[in-house]
Amino acid sequence: MKTTKQISSRDKTYLLMILPAIILFVAFNTIPLITGAVYSFTNYKGYGDFSFVGLRNYIDLFSDERVRNSYLFTFKYAIIGTILINLLSILLAMGLNSKIKGKTVLRGIYFIPNILGGLIIGYIFGFFFTYILPAVGKAVHIGFLENSILADEKYAWLGVLIVGVWQAVAMNTIIYISGLQTIPSDIYEAGMVDGVTPWKKFTKLTFPMLLPFISINLVLSTKNMLMVFDQIVSLTKGGPAQSTESISYLIYRNGMDGGQFGFQSANAVLFFIVIVAFAIIQIKITGKKEEQL
Repeated sequence: MKTTKQISSRDKTYLLMILPAIILFVAFNTIPLITGAVYSFTNYKGYGDFSFVGLRNYIDLFSDERVRNSYLFTFKYAIIGTILINLLSILLAMGLNSKIKGKTVLRGIYFIPNILGGLIIGYIFGFFFTYILPAVGKAVHIGFLENSILADEKYAWLGVLIVGVWQAVAMNTIIYISGLQTIPSDIYEAGMVDGVTPWKKFTKLTFPMLLPFISINLVLSTKNMLMVFDQIVSLTKGGPAQSTESISYLIYRNGMDGGQFGFQSANAVLFFIVIVAFAIIQIKITGKKEEQL
């Protein structure tokens, strides 16, 4: 039987092990969060003196057209992106989990986009959309491709979406592969005996067993798509005509360079609440589905 001294010593060891992580988390997450929340009630410009203005910044958010447009763009981008990411990830995971040659190598190749930085990928795709794709469009006389879609106010968001989805599919695919590998083969063998079709095999057997992993990926992909930033910086910088200005980019741009530190701090607090709300709603919906199954 362990003595009180031994247990206390073990607890101290655990505390010393997690203490650096706690200090870093508080220093780079908790303190900035609290500081930003305080500044959201001020007219601070990022420099000089400031005074408290109460809820004025939060009230002004709902009447600011630029803020409203950035939320509309971000929601559209996140909803469409999340759907595409999860559909493509499931299809790729099922393909890479099947009995094909070299699937281990293919899994590594598909994970490469997740390793590369968002800015690097954005600059590469920016060159592709600006120079290579228009050159191909002119060569084969396809009018739609002759000009860069990043310079088109109507279609620039599609370029950002393509890059965001391409990069995000990698991690989601790996998670779905892990989920598929947890499904017992006996279930599929029983389904084959009953003569289920490929569609029923997916909807009645694979999907219910994969639902916990779908819940995880939905929350992660929605959060990442809502917080799109790197792709905006490297591809469009919010343009043309602010048509691809995401919330994160607007907070950074006007908060750091536009003298709206207090106002954009309020925007950041509101955005944080929105992301948490999305996550809670998704978890509750998928949780109910899991209980029904």
